[in-house]
Amino acid sequence: MMNILKFVVVAAAIFSSAGVSSAASPVPGPVPHEVIVDISSQTMEVYHYGQLEDVWPVSTARRGKVTPRGSWSPNFLSKHHKSSRYNNAPMPNSIFYSGNYAIHGTNQESKLGSVASAGCVRLSVANSKILFDRVQRDGLKSFRVTVRD
Repeated sequence: MMNILKFVVVAAAIFSSAGVSSAASPVPGPVPHEVIVDISSQTMEVYHYGQLEDVWPVSTARRGKVTPRGSWSPNFLSKHHKSSRYNNAPMPNSIFYSGNYAIHGTNQESKLGSVASAGCVRLSVANSKILFDRVQRDGLKSFRVTVRD
């Protein structure tokens, strides 16, 4: 019994320190939902309790722009957001995770799978709705957004 307890304590310590963090919004320990945005492949992997559920094409920052790398808990949601920086461009199902950066739907779905955004992570409107609804249902702190090269 003592060996099992030691194993659980060690495993918890390993899992709680395994994530990448950001000074702006640290993410402690494992969470039920995680999305991993891979810049090089322009994809998003969607995990539920460590099990891969979906892989979706995305668009991240085009040349001259930046999609920040790191790991965050989302900060807030906005169902019908309009960009204050880019001529009121529609940003449906926005999940803001780092300042003005968000995961959101796009009306330029033909560009998904290639770099095209001003820094946000763009998804199809259908996939952004699925993700938005999960975050809204389960709470901001139950999600982790990780962006990597």
